[in-house]
Amino acid sequence: MPEDIISDIGCVVRNGFNSLDIQNGFSKEEWKAFMYEKEEVNFKKGEIIIKENSVPKGVFCIKTGKAKLYRNGFNGKEQILRFLQEGDLIGYRSILCGETFSASATALEDMEITYIPERFFIKLLELSPTLAFDILKKISHDLGEAGKTITLLAQKTVRERLAEILILLEEKLGVDKFGFINIELTREEIANLVGTATESAIRLISEFKNDELIEVDKRKIKILNQEKLLKSANIK
Repeated sequence: MPEDIISDIGCVVRNGFNSLDIQNGFSKEEWKAFMYEKEEVNFKKGEIIIKENSVPKGVFCIKTGKAKLYRNGFNGKEQILRFLQEGDLIGYRSILCGETFSASATALEDMEITYIPERFFIKLLELSPTLAFDILKKISHDLGEAGKTITLLAQKTVRERLAEILILLEEKLGVDKFGFINIELTREEIANLVGTATESAIRLISEFKNDELIEVDKRKIKILNQEKLLKSANIK
């Protein structure tokens, strides 16, 4: 997610986008309504932010915390699409397409989110070419990532998928001061992310640990040997 989006919207929230003279694009009544209707919302760990097939009424801009974006399959099994963190927007695609939410998002930890109603989000895009271009880049990036995910699930073994997912998580989310990936995941969530049964995920995590590729501390994972993990992922 381009950092420009959160900084731009954060600027709107804080000082009315004065640096880009955006406030002048609003009438006095519109600006007053915008400052009144935008909300600072707190979500507790496990709370649903958006629900699949519900009608969007605005976008959610993540200030702090992490969430998972997922869909429920025909058998009710959850398929994690990706993780969201500070700087990410939730719900923008559905707003722009005029569709219901195609996925659900749930907080993985306590979160602070700025909610911007649809009409003001559209207005901001109209007034800021920079913000509109960043959204376009985000859509293009998401399409590319979706294509990679399809290839990953279709052409790689479960072992290769798990290895690559761990590498990607570290790249996207970073690590804490102890070197663990900045997210806590249950074994079921890891299985859903990889696209396998929970039992298979547990077995592979144990194998990776025994092979000294990773270190495991409850729901946290540290990559110990990235070179070997890259080979396990069949990444050249």
